[in-house]
Amino acid sequence: MTVSPQDPAPRSTTSADGPPAPAHRWWALAVLALGLALIILDGTVVGVSLPAIIADLGLDLTGAQWVTSLYSVVFAALLLTAGRIGDRVGRRRVFLLGLVVFAAGSALAGLAGGSGMLIGARVVQGLGGACILPATLSTVNAVFRGRDRAAAFGVWGAVMSGAAAVGPLIGGALTEWAGWRWIFWVNVPLAVLLVVGALAMVPETRAPRDAVADDSADPAGFALSAVGFGLLVFGIIEGPTLGWWRQLAPLRIAGLTWPEGWPSAAPVALLAGLAALAAFVVVERRRSDRGAAPLLELSMFREPTFTWGNLTACTVAIGQFALVFTLPLFLVSAVGLSTIGTGLVLAAMAAGAFASGAAARHLAARIGAAGTVVLGLALEVFGAFQLAAEERAGQQLWLVILALVIYGVGLGLASAQLTSLVLADVPVEYSGQASATQSTVRQVGSAMGAALAGAVLSAALARSTAGFTGAAAEAAAAVRSSAGQALVGMRAAGADPALLDPLTRAFAEATRATLFAAAAALVVGLVGALRVRRVARDRG
Repeated sequence: MTVSPQDPAPRSTTSADGPPAPAHRWWALAVLALGLALIILDGTVVGVSLPAIIADLGLDLTGAQWVTSLYSVVFAALLLTAGRIGDRVGRRRVFLLGLVVFAAGSALAGLAGGSGMLIGARVVQGLGGACILPATLSTVNAVFRGRDRAAAFGVWGAVMSGAAAVGPLIGGALTEWAGWRWIFWVNVPLAVLLVVGALAMVPETRAPRDAVADDSADPAGFALSAVGFGLLVFGIIEGPTLGWWRQLAPLRIAGLTWPEGWPSAAPVALLAGLAALAAFVVVERRRSDRGAAPLLELSMFREPTFTWGNLTACTVAIGQFALVFTLPLFLVSAVGLSTIGTGLVLAAMAAGAFASGAAARHLAARIGAAGTVVLGLALEVFGAFQLAAEERAGQQLWLVILALVIYGVGLGLASAQLTSLVLADVPVEYSGQASATQSTVRQVGSAMGAALAGAVLSAALARSTAGFTGAAAEAAAAVRSSAGQALVGMRAAGADPALLDPLTRAFAEATRATLFAAAAALVVGLVGALRVRRVARDRG
């Protein structure tokens, strides 16, 4: 059957039926890529708008971290389940559901009058994003074959890295010219258009019905994975406030208070999160042994490319989101740039990513996908270390831009090829789980990146201002709790340079420490990429 771009999508086409006609599947890829771009943009578009959101809603550093991280936490917690549901009931159906939920969450965020409503709206957005992302990747994996699949994965990876990189520029422009609420409102009409496009162009795909012997639900696996990821991120975000061991402040949730005299709730949450994830692995292994469908097919991790590739994807996301969380705060608060100016500086990263993402496939034809990922990670590490080493008060912006271009080139090369590399050896019947697993890993890395950045920034600020006394100490506390926004107010009020300058230098030093932490995460990713390349070479 020949399907033209104007024809309605087939009502039911399984992966076993093969891909639709060439013209139709490329139109479908365009819709899926735009849906992917929508949710990935939302992960980074908030970063550059954070100073404005902090000022308008009165957020503190912890609240700012939750606005950034909670979207990724919910995203990560539900991706495995959403990928599996899509394999069973239809990936296009789950994609459409995700678009509707994401649009609803965006509308709630645009209406938010306080931090609680905004954070709740980010939860709803995360629910929608968790449905959209695995549906896009598993559909691409199901309907494309051979060279077309490599090209489609290249487009998917380029959109993933490019959308994440261009987010700060779009966020800066919307915040400057329309207000921060429009970074959310703009999603609503775009989601409506994508619903129409998906109904017209995207074929329905499912996993084969006989892929597993038992297709029963896995509520224990879902609960353990969600609790595990959530508690890990909670511990990292709340550690600076609650204390990393000794209790600095009580935890109060729903009228309950963490007992005095106990260790801080943060390390307890970290340990409980690790225990939950360990229990999750045990539960999934037992389900697989008795022939039931696990939420996560652990046998996929027998493939070294899948295991090491996911490690690389996670650390790349940690480094990227730590950078995207920290730099806007520094550029607005310490350097004094406007929101649009900050977005333009960060656009250097997007320029590098788009340029290299387009060339990554041709480079991979020469040095292989694994070699391209290694080269990309090496450039990311170099750019991040250059950025961290030169970060200081009074920094010349062209040096920041140069470092971001180098970092962006590496990001584009690595991301464009990493997806196909991770999924290359995974059976087609596990495409939904494999793509959801890789997406989960990325989102866990995104949440961990923002959480890590906030924790390091807070600790470094406390260390660099430890000797301040009197009014300087009070101002330092305000700068720390407001994620630097207090510096903007002090500068606007014409504060004494004898007070303002040391605080600005302290914030720059804290930013530098945070960027070194991001660079260290990327080094781990480079090690993982080198391991993937070694495996690829051994297989010839």
